[in-house]
Amino acid sequence: MLFSSKVRRRPGPKGPSKELIAAVVEMKQRNPRWGCPRIAQRINVAFGVEIDKDMVRRILRAHHRPESNSGPSWLTFLGHTKDSLWSCDLFRCESATLTTHWILVVRDQFTRQIVGFGVHCGIVDGAVLCRMFNRAICGHSLPKYLSSDHDPLYRFHQWQANLRILEVTEIKTIPCVPLSHPFVERLIGTIRREYLDRMLFWTTVDLQRKLFEFQHYYNGHRTHAGLRGRLPEPDVDSQVVKLSSYRWQKHCRGLYETPIAA
Repeated sequence: MLFSSKVRRRPGPKGPSKELIAAVVEMKQRNPRWGCPRIAQRINVAFGVEIDKDMVRRILRAHHRPESNSGPSWLTFLGHTKDSLWSCDLFRCESATLTTHWILVVRDQFTRQIVGFGVHCGIVDGAVLCRMFNRAICGHSLPKYLSSDHDPLYRFHQWQANLRILEVTEIKTIPCVPLSHPFVERLIGTIRREYLDRMLFWTTVDLQRKLFEFQHYYNGHRTHAGLRGRLPEPDVDSQVVKLSSYRWQKHCRGLYETPIAA
């Protein structure tokens, strides 16, 4: 061993390859707000490589140098057993000119997909709420049930008549308990934190266009912990990417980047 020209390596696991380390580090650099579970899920989906959050954490600890500025309810059972249950909720945001816009988001409980958005600038009444809902569900087959909270807007006779015409049964949550409406409430928080708080919009049309871009990214390219790291639309990104040859695809005006085949 002293006079041998061959350098013997220590026995044991070799660890991740250089290509995998580079992919993990670059994904963290391009998406600094992603955590280790999200990166591990995205690597599994994109490259078909079995990797867990602990391995991602060890890779980032050894090879990533972050910048200084980076910074069950009863509906759960229904959402997993009923494949025809949607939930909807309203939230408010302001444009760059401080104009108030109301957004109605509709989400599929079973698949976690965003069905659509309805946007309105100004005061919302029963007729406006019906138009927002019809615009959000345009092009989709209707569900059997729709979950909503106890907002006074849902008491308008136009809203109730619209649901009767569409043959959709409305399910009410527990009063004054936001945790009884968890899926859509968490989705609204995700939209605010990951998109609207980091993106300016000017008009209603501009907001609709940017929400449609987020919907495309959320349904087809963002992994979900509730789906065990899978995508709501698996057919959109079902191709496995090779670590030796890939490129980055931008989403939401460059806020997020995911690997695709080169």
